[in-house]
Amino acid sequence: MERYIFYIVAAIMIIFAIASVNSRKMMRSVIYLLFVLMGVAGIFFLIDYNFLAGVQLTVYAGGIIVLMIFSVLLVHHIELELQLAKTSKRILAAIASLIGIGVFLFTIYSYDFKVVENYNTTTTEQIGEKLLNFGDGGFILPFEVISVLLLASMIGAIIIAKGRKLEEKETEDGGQK
Repeated sequence: MERYIFYIVAAIMIIFAIASVNSRKMMRSVIYLLFVLMGVAGIFFLIDYNFLAGVQLTVYAGGIIVLMIFSVLLVHHIELELQLAKTSKRILAAIASLIGIGVFLFTIYSYDFKVVENYNTTTTEQIGEKLLNFGDGGFILPFEVISVLLLASMIGAIIIAKGRKLEEKETEDGGQK
């Protein structure tokens, strides 16, 4: 039964990933990406990685998608249609993708995987302590750097949106004189 659920979730992820890349409407692309990220969380739930699934849903499917939607709403019009790439660029991208898939499959099938028994378990309490620890092996610095990066990208989106609105206003005022 788990195998069928995996195939269904994987097919849904592939369909929405292709739809996200091929959609000409920016807002629809972001929504399709949301479904792909939710599918990744579904895979994590399927293999019983509940903590990672929760992080996937809250951080990526929740936070990042909301940030992208706000950026789209601030910078562009909702129904903005993106330009299609030239045929030569699309063919080049398809060839590069096929080469990447070939390298990936060759690497996977040429490596002899061995099952390793892991008797150590990590609790969510230990993960939380490592995330907020500033000592050896702690992740507080990368955690804070990422939060500053997200804040800077949001401020940048606001400045770009305001700059375009001011330019449009100046051209309208200049044209009336």
